[in-house]
Amino acid sequence: MFTIGLDIGTTNICVAMTEMETRRLVKTVTLKNDSFVVGEKPFQKMQDPEKIFGIVKKALSELMNTNTDIGAIGVTGQMHGIVYCDKSGKHVSPLFTWQDCSGNEAFMGTTYCGYINKKTGYKTASGFGLVTHFYNTLNGITPLNSYKFCTIHDYIVMRLCALKEPLVHISDAASFGIYDLVNNRFDFNSLDRLGLDSDILPNVTEKTVFAGKTNVDFLPKGIPVTVAIGDNQASFLGSVKSPPDSVLVNMGTGSQISVMTELVTCPSSGEIRPFLENTYLFVGSSLCGGRAYQILESFFKDCRVLFGLPENDDESLFPSMDKLSEKAFELSNPLLVGCEFCGTRENPDKRGVIENIGVDNFTPAHLICGVLRGTVNELFEIFESYRPYLTSQPKRLIGSGNGIRKSAVWQKLFEERFNMKLTVSENKEEAAYGASVFANKAFNNLRMCEFEL
Repeated sequence: MFTIGLDIGTTNICVAMTEMETRRLVKTVTLKNDSFVVGEKPFQKMQDPEKIFGIVKKALSELMNTNTDIGAIGVTGQMHGIVYCDKSGKHVSPLFTWQDCSGNEAFMGTTYCGYINKKTGYKTASGFGLVTHFYNTLNGITPLNSYKFCTIHDYIVMRLCALKEPLVHISDAASFGIYDLVNNRFDFNSLDRLGLDSDILPNVTEKTVFAGKTNVDFLPKGIPVTVAIGDNQASFLGSVKSPPDSVLVNMGTGSQISVMTELVTCPSSGEIRPFLENTYLFVGSSLCGGRAYQILESFFKDCRVLFGLPENDDESLFPSMDKLSEKAFELSNPLLVGCEFCGTRENPDKRGVIENIGVDNFTPAHLICGVLRGTVNELFEIFESYRPYLTSQPKRLIGSGNGIRKSAVWQKLFEERFNMKLTVSENKEEAAYGASVFANKAFNNLRMCEFEL
């Protein structure tokens, strides 16, 4: 018997099939998520839910081209964003993604985010579901026939199971913002102060449970489908075999560090997010991360044009940069590079710096190595701020994301800075694989309940 994990990402949609007994990854299908739609405002970042469902249908159909015995389906996807649904369970709006910047627009002498944070005491960011909903409500964008809102992966669960309203896992509910983790509910008093009607909020569960069973024409009917979970939590579940003593670092376009705790305490930087079974994840994100390396490549391409060399946007400079990066551990007097080129969540106006420039180290190799070290240092500093709140100190360093997978130098730099051996996650599609693991857990919980009955 097998489980399926489905990941609704911002740029790709992936499905993964795993053996239930061994949890061995058997097959994956990844399709491009080309569902972006143009909004009326340049700061709106939206996708078409119907097109997303069509891509999901295609991916699942391709994965299920054999008469495979499927025990359960798990679902995950991009957190924070919201789609409005009516009482029949049909979407009545586009997906307002986590990239939506309406919360950064001017409002009442500050921004929508700034107003919410001051009024409620919660730390929110533009792209959080309730920030987007606050902006939409005040600007007449919320559809009149809206009944509930949910994440895109919650909506896909509704469509797969023909449900009329969403059931949202706490991992996603908290990502909307203004969520009281101590009492495990939305903060209704804060929502009242903002003038928001709480009736539009979805029902929330903290349990590893099924939301329904498949009821579509492209899948066998009656396959249990879990409540969807956040992609950060799914990636942690899919990458880390020993959560209590592990720290997960991810280096992609952005970068992220996640470590498990049992304490509901939010540090000064980053966030605390619900995980599973009364545990939580400290999560710190770099807004630039691996993109810093791409920015440096663009700089070198501009230099090439400046010196009269032919311009060729299709030619990648990464192989040459990677070759020079191998000198990272033999270069003396390194450059100290702060890679906050896109700011931070706490300070969007912060910018990167290059320090310790001397006559002997102002070279391309030093700059390349400085950027790589800078991206690692940014995550390590976040990790250090979490140490006092951890219930146990991590002994294992797990790496994921294409940046870490493809660069032995990045791997070694992480090991050096964290003073731990780094193990690269076995499965490339960590979130989809993690969703299948979550489905396996829900299936085992169901069997245990049936046994007890």
